This record gives sequence, C-alpha cells and structure tokens, in this order.
Amino acid sequence: MLVGAGIPRTIPGALDRFARGEPAEVTLDVKGATSDDHFVTRFSPSELWPAGSCPPALVRPAFFAIVSSATLATMLVKKSNGRVDGFIVEGPTAGGHNAPPRGPLRLTQAGEPIYSDRDQPDLEEFRGLNLPFWLAGSYAHPERVAEALRCGATGVQVGTVFAYCDESGLTREIKDQTLAMSKAQTLRVFTDPTASPTGFPFKLVQLPGTLADPATPGRSARVCDLGYLRHAYKKPDGSLGWRCPAEPVEDFVKKGGSESETQGRKCLCNALLANIGLEQVRGETGEEREMPLVTSGDDVIDVARFLKSGSDSYRAADVVAYLLRGASGLTSN
Repeated sequence: MLVGAGIPRTIPGALDRFARGEPAEVTLDVKGATSDDHFVTRFSPSELWPAGSCPPALVRPAFFAIVSSATLATMLVKKSNGRVDGFIVEGPTAGGHNAPPRGPLRLTQAGEPIYSDRDQPDLEEFRGLNLPFWLAGSYAHPERVAEALRCGATGVQVGTVFAYCDESGLTREIKDQTLAMSKAQTLRVFTDPTASPTGFPFKLVQLPGTLADPATPGRSARVCDLGYLRHAYKKPDGSLGWRCPAEPVEDFVKKGGSESETQGRKCLCNALLANIGLEQVRGETGEEREMPLVTSGDDVIDVARFLKSGSDSYRAADVVAYLLRGASGLTSN
C-alpha cells in the first residue's frame, strides 16, 4: 500500500489490525476541528461475517509512505502506530500532486511554484533509516536509475513514461496527441498552484482541447457529483459536513468556505475519469461531456524518445528494457 496524502501515521496500525481480522480506526482530518476534537473513521472486518464467526487472517501488505523529505520519513518511523516498510521519495518534477515548496510560496513570472535546494531530499538521512526507498521524479532514464542505485536507493518509481504506452488506460487520442507534440518538441507542463481542490500544486500537461488549454471553453457550470476530493469540515453544531473548493461557489460558501478558496480550482475527479474515456455526459441530449485534464511529470516533454523509427506508439516492455540498462552491473544496497 502506497500512501502520499497528509501524514499517514495511523494507516500502518490499521493494516496490522485488519490483517488479524480486528477492527481499526484512522484519524480523520477535519477543517475547523480544535485540539479537543477527535474525529476518526472506523471499520470492523467482523461486520462482514455471520455472527459467531471470525474473518480469516490475511497477509499484511507492505506499507510505503510517499514523502518528499527525510524529516517526515523519520517522524513516520518513530511515531506511526504500526510498521513502516519503506518510502517513495518524490521530487517536485513528478506528475500529479507535488509537495509545496518549503518556506513562503514564491511563483515564477509564469505563475509556477519556485523550488530550491531546500526541497531536495537528504538521501543520507534516508539511508540512515535502514529501510528500503525508491526515488521518483524524472528517473525514467538508465543513467538516473544507476544514479539512484549508487545513492543507496532500492530502485526508482516511474509513472509518466508508462502512462503513454499501449497498455495504459489513457485514451488513444490523448496518447497520440501527447506523443506527437513531444516528437515536435512543442509539449509543455505547467505546475499549477491552484488547480487542485486539495491546495497542493498539480502538474498539467498543456494539451489543446483539455481543461489546461486557455483557448478551450471550460465547463458550462460547476458540478460536484463524484466527491473523491471533498474534505470534512466541522459544522457549528459539531457534526461533520463535506465540501470541495471546486464545487459550485455558492454551495461552498454556504458550508462555511471562503470564496477565495474556490478561485482557479478545477474538478479533478471528473476530468481524470475523462482521461480514460469515462467522462460523464451532461444535458438531456448528451450534448456536453466532461473534458479531460492530463497530468504528467516534467519528463513527459521527451516521452517520444520511446518511439522506434516508423512507429507511433510503444509498449511497457520497451520502457522496462530501456530502464534496466541503468541497473546493469549494479546492485542496490
């Protein structure tokens, strides 16, 4: 199990208990909660079995936390309520959500967050934890695989280059368009500080016909009907409610949110499903469809390097064979 959101100190203990068929709970992050509040979500495996019988014991899955700093990794090792098995150490060039820069947020002239040497992970501290770790963020090159192994990493995590291979779930149209733009050296990635409802920077591939294209009309209206990124908030009466900065502005404000929090937000839930051809259809006649919003790491601009002469696509096996050149003659610690 890989977890990269928040500080997942209570996930390892939940895995331990679930593997034994025991009930477990994890802390629930709630906006507006005070130090006197204690919100959790609970689940008991025995609820799924007939009275008097017990769930079978399961093999406990390994738990890897996705982190950007050794400080967080060290805290998880010391303070988690269960076993931490390793880490994915992700840099700011990786796709999807990125950790925000350390210190005050500064933006480039184009509006992207500025990262510095302070945001580079201390690999010596990771080695000192004596747990396996994998490096992520622009490591889809043989020389970078070799570099990671020399630094003591167990290996690398690669996502972007697999996203555009034949076997991935992205639509063929998105793959073809991305590969063609990469080949023509016209592809760009923008790290948007406001697009994600989570508040974390989110990388957007600048593809025409997607929500990342300023020239493409956006959604006709805000709709929040999937809710995967909604967050819990404490109501005045002490009960919990759910809201999302990308939902209709008036709804978010009625729930106690600030209108400023909604500015620039995009509905990632609907858009990411559109990336794999599962876009929702709007309107009685189906004249409007949710638009895609593609995310990838900075390395996507050169993804066309996997195309063989005369070919417009590549396979996952091509990526694996390419990356394993970096492991030739090297062993991880």
